[in-house]
Amino acid sequence: MLARYTMYRGKRPASEPLPEGCRVDTRKHTRHCLRPSEDMVVKYLSDSESYPWEQFAQDYFELLEDRFQADRVPFDELAQKASEADVSLGCSCPTRKNPDVSHCHTVLALRFMKERYPELEVVFPERRDVEPS
Repeated sequence: MLARYTMYRGKRPASEPLPEGCRVDTRKHTRHCLRPSEDMVVKYLSDSESYPWEQFAQDYFELLEDRFQADRVPFDELAQKASEADVSLGCSCPTRKNPDVSHCHTVLALRFMKERYPELEVVFPERRDVEPS
């Protein structure tokens, strides 16, 4: 099964235990095949009016497709691992800058993987916003 989870700085809320299985950090500063580019994340979080979610999503899917075409092995390995055990993609969303978890690259990554590997069990997150403060 392939899913996502929220990574926290500091103490994790007791109401949100870590998921079972393998946890994979897919944030922009990693080398994971599903990471977004740093430029895309910075642009979206700093000015989502001039770089809206729809454009981020399109650019992210193009980035993943380019990576997939160049070297699909990491994607195949992830799909194989997730078909044998629970694998959760980690990111810090939702946050104050991006309060809607459905606007997280991990949700797009889950869609990408489901489209490329239709037999793979993929669990999408429920929408949960962060209260602004």
